[in-house]
Amino acid sequence: MSAEERKPNPCEFVVLDDLPQGFSDGLPIEDQHAISEVVGKPVRLSGYDSDGRAELEFTDRKGITHFIYVDSGYIRTTDH
Repeated sequence: MSAEERKPNPCEFVVLDDLPQGFSDGLPIEDQHAISEVVGKPVRLSGYDSDGRAELEFTDRKGITHFIYVDSGYIRTTDH
């Protein structure tokens, strides 16, 4: 996230721009697909953990809700 962008607030929607290298390695294939499908799309920001990582929430095509944590540098606000 660049310095001129504001830090998104919990409950806002943000765009997951990319995933860290190896992020989904070792996850079941269904989870890998669900996560990769939301890259570049708006997802709900649930909050931040004690390390400052963003907790993202999304529901996949099967209706399963997922929660993932990523460094806040991988997200941006949707108001661009």
